[in-house]
Amino acid sequence: MRLNWPAIDRKAVVGWLLVGYALGGFFDGIVLHQILQWHHLLSGLPEPAGSDLRFQILADGLFHLLMYLLCVLGTVLLAAARASGARPGTTSEILRLALAGFGAWHIVDAVIIHWLLGLHRIRMASEVPLTWDMGWLVIFGILPLVLVLLMPNRGGPARGAAAALMSVTIVAGLAAGAGQRFEGAADTIVVFREGLSQAQMMRAVLDARTNLKWTDKGGTIWVVDEVSWAGLITLHAEGAVLVSTTPVAAGCLAWSAVKV
Repeated sequence: MRLNWPAIDRKAVVGWLLVGYALGGFFDGIVLHQILQWHHLLSGLPEPAGSDLRFQILADGLFHLLMYLLCVLGTVLLAAARASGARPGTTSEILRLALAGFGAWHIVDAVIIHWLLGLHRIRMASEVPLTWDMGWLVIFGILPLVLVLLMPNRGGPARGAAAALMSVTIVAGLAAGAGQRFEGAADTIVVFREGLSQAQMMRAVLDARTNLKWTDKGGTIWVVDEVSWAGLITLHAEGAVLVSTTPVAAGCLAWSAVKV
């Protein structure tokens, strides 16, 4: 099927591809790093970096910053294309470009980051990581590209598709930066910044009006009872770099606990 992309300004084509690519990165980071917590960006590194949660959180943050910058670059190109009076593209064209970028991220992630560099796998704790890699690649990498080819090429105006897609990407970026917070979770994982004493970390837990349930030998990972929103703010104000409440039992703590 003819995609008809050359009829759109090149800056708009690259812009929407970058927006879709960034959205794919945000989706991966939010779902796999923060919600399911199956891996971090650099979980596959050898010890001690592989189990250093402070280092892993920093790497995830830099990854999300890169996706954010790619999204900004895409937005700048789209604004430049609009300012030049170029044809903005139809709804079908915009969605196909964004889907192409989204699928491209997951193909790059699987081929380069998973298999060539070995920085992480989709599910680090799995005994058959290739199965999870292939399943994720097919659903979120190859299927979007197939949809790009199958989507009908309609010539109507976008009618809000551009604004809707940009809104989704912006919200995804904000969610990636905000981290994870789930209601109804029994445990909360807290990671403090380096340099704090055990007494300072314990004071932060008490000030957050929660109870300590478990901590690792090095004092890196603290598990406490459920934390309120006020307690969440208190913990961050007193030195926490991560406060994660998750309903997934086999999450980040599960695969890293054997290493600490």
